[in-house]
Amino acid sequence: MIVLSNIGKLYDGTTSTKNSIRTSVDVFINKNTIEMVSPHDANLRCSEQLAIIDCSQYTVTPGLIDCHGHVTLQGFSTSALETMNSQAALLYIEKILYSTLVDGGVTTMRDVGGATHFLKRMVDEGMMIGPRLKIAICMLSPTGGHADFRGCDRDPSDISALWMPGPGRPSSIVDGPWECRKRVRELAACGADLIKICTSGGIASPSDMLEHRAFTKEEIEAICDEAAAKGLRVAAHAHSKSGIELAINHGVHDIQHISFMDEDLAERACKMGCTVTPTSWVMHKLAETEDLSTFVKEKVQQAVEVHTQAVHLANKTGLRILMGTDPVLPGMHGKNYMELVYLIADGIEPLTVWFGATGLAAKEIGQDDSGTITAGKRADLLICKPGVLEKPEVMAEGGILEVIKDGIGYHGTLNGLPRKTFAATVRETVEYRL
Repeated sequence: MIVLSNIGKLYDGTTSTKNSIRTSVDVFINKNTIEMVSPHDANLRCSEQLAIIDCSQYTVTPGLIDCHGHVTLQGFSTSALETMNSQAALLYIEKILYSTLVDGGVTTMRDVGGATHFLKRMVDEGMMIGPRLKIAICMLSPTGGHADFRGCDRDPSDISALWMPGPGRPSSIVDGPWECRKRVRELAACGADLIKICTSGGIASPSDMLEHRAFTKEEIEAICDEAAAKGLRVAAHAHSKSGIELAINHGVHDIQHISFMDEDLAERACKMGCTVTPTSWVMHKLAETEDLSTFVKEKVQQAVEVHTQAVHLANKTGLRILMGTDPVLPGMHGKNYMELVYLIADGIEPLTVWFGATGLAAKEIGQDDSGTITAGKRADLLICKPGVLEKPEVMAEGGILEVIKDGIGYHGTLNGLPRKTFAATVRETVEYRL
C-alpha cells in the first residue's frame, strides 16, 4: 500500500467547483486502485506494508484525459506524412505515446483518427508506455472532405496519405448513406470506441473550404444510427455553422473545434445534450506556423478570428466543455496540458477547464473507472508544484513532478512508487517473447 500523505492541495476531479478542492488529505493506493481518500493521519508510519510519500508541498490532480488526440501524426507536411506511412512509423508513435504520458501528464487519450486496436493493445499489454487509448481509428469524410488529402492534382487511383488503409484501419473516405453504414460496421468490428466524422471542411486539408458542407443529413443520420446500434457515440469535426448545425440536428454527441458556433447553435447543442471540444491551443499554433500554403493560411485566419468568441458562447450557454489538444503539428505531443492554458485564456474558469480534462471527460468518453481521485477508481494522478490549478502553464516549467498511471510512477522524482521505464518495458517484452 502507498499513501500520498498530507497533500497540500488536492483537486479530486468530481466537479468544477471549489467543493472538489481539499487540503491536508491522504490518498491510499493499493496496486492500481485508489482505495481511500481521508483527512491526514499524522500517526501513519512506514512499514513493510505501507510506503508513505510526503506531499505536503504539492498539488495533486487526476491524470489528464485528452479528448482529441492523434498519436500517429507529427505534422501535415508531405515528408511528415511519408514518415508516418513508412516502416519507421511505430518508432515515432512509441515516442509520441511515451511523451504524451510522461511529459504531457495524459493518462487517458481519445484518439480521434489514426490509432488502431493494435496500438491500443500494445499499451494495455505493457509493450509500449503511453496513455490508455479510446480509439476512433478513422476520421470519416466524403470525397474531397477533410480526410481527403489527395489535393487538386489527384489521380483517380491515388490513396489519401492521411491514415492510409491498412490492417485494422479501413479508408477514411466514404460516400452515400449505405456505404457510411457499412464503414461504421467495419470500424466497430475493428474495435473502435467511437466514430469520428467531418461535417465541415477543415483547416489543413488541401482542397475544401471551412464553410463547405461535408456529409449530407442522410449520411450523418445513417452514421449516427448505425453507431448507436453498436453502442458507440459520434464525434464531429465541425468548424462552419452548417457543419455544426448538421451535427447537432442528426445525432452527433461531441462537436469539435466549433469555430463558427453562434449563440443559437450553442443553445441548441446544449438542449440536445451535446458536448464540445474546442481545441483552442492548436488554433493559436496554426496561426504561428509559417510553412503553410496560402490556401491553408487563409483558412487559419478565418477560424482564429472567431474561435475565442465561439468558446465564450459555448461556456456562457452552459455547454459541457472537454479538453482536447489536437496535436497535429511538430512539438505539440507531450505538451498536451497547454490546452488548459488556452481554454483559460479564452475566458473559462480554471476549475471548469480542469473538470473537462478529468472527471467530466472520463464520463463522456466512457472511461468511467478513471478521471477522479475517489475510492475504487484507477490510480491515475499527477503530483505537481503549487499553483498548477490556477495556472496550468506551471506544467511547462517543470511543474509535473510525477505522473502516476495505474499506480505506477513514470518520472522517478519521488521515492516510494513502483517505477516503469523504457528499459523495464523492453526487458519485459523480451521475457514475454521468450
